[in-house]
Amino acid sequence: MHAPDTWVIVAQMTTATDGKPRCFGNGPGQQRYAEYHDTEWGVPQHDDRHLFEMLVLEGAQAGLSWETVLNKREGYRRAFHGFDPVRVAAMGDSELEVLRDDASIIRNRLKILSARRNARVFLEIQKAFGSFDAYLWKFVDGRPVINHWDTLEQVPVTTAQSDALSRDLKRRGMNFVGSTIMYAYMQAVGMVNDHLTRCWRYGR
Repeated sequence: MHAPDTWVIVAQMTTATDGKPRCFGNGPGQQRYAEYHDTEWGVPQHDDRHLFEMLVLEGAQAGLSWETVLNKREGYRRAFHGFDPVRVAAMGDSELEVLRDDASIIRNRLKILSARRNARVFLEIQKAFGSFDAYLWKFVDGRPVINHWDTLEQVPVTTAQSDALSRDLKRRGMNFVGSTIMYAYMQAVGMVNDHLTRCWRYGR
């Protein structure tokens, strides 16, 4: 689950101006957040570049709200070459250091360096498995986990699958891939569908 402050409580799920109850994104000025909830969150993704994009963004989210990261998504796209893992893996130290002055992304040095480090491991995984998608989805046996939570308090922050994924990625050399981050990643790329039963996206 993304950080708790990125969720609205269940009682607020019916207050969206468009009449749609959502797990999150119904607050004032949260149109981008609502669109992400409606069109991406929990939707199975298999494109390697998109999977790399979400890996970078989820790592950047550590300690922050997911909404903050989404609001900087375009900045990340510009800074990290459209999330092309080959180009990110080849970024030099000076190019990465310049990004520390780029207000359109989160200017944490370790997170910026992590994008290159993880890109290099990402490419190694592609080479070993044919695609990152083939590697990733084996952690849920190739099918999304569909949950049926009534309240956000029921939604876990880690699972056995996220533990296993985190452990394996760390072993291969990635960082900012702890189990909590990996569970949020699994939600983001649709390996897990945690839309609450009262959400308009539930069962769709």
